[in-house]
Amino acid sequence: MIARIWHGRTSANDFEDYTKFMKERAVPDYQNTPGFIKLSFLRRLEGKEAHFTLITYWKNLDVIKNFAGEDFEKAKYYLEDEEFLLEFEEKVIHHEVFSEIA
Repeated sequence: MIARIWHGRTSANDFEDYTKFMKERAVPDYQNTPGFIKLSFLRRLEGKEAHFTLITYWKNLDVIKNFAGEDFEKAKYYLEDEEFLLEFEEKVIHHEVFSEIA
């Protein structure tokens, strides 16, 4: 299993609106992708900014490429992200999951 980790920042004023957008738009997109296993969507306020970390879990790198394209380390964004994000980080991080406890 591979974990794909993305980070984004919005203004604190967009904290709830971006959360709602991600739940309504991004989460279903991930869930409907073959090879997707699960996700953890994290958020925190830090002064005037909000930080979002999305950890998605995938069967293998091939299914990540089906989702993200051949350049699978490149971050995937939605058009609506332009309304919220303060910057567009170019890359995501991948880790092999070697142990998991529920």
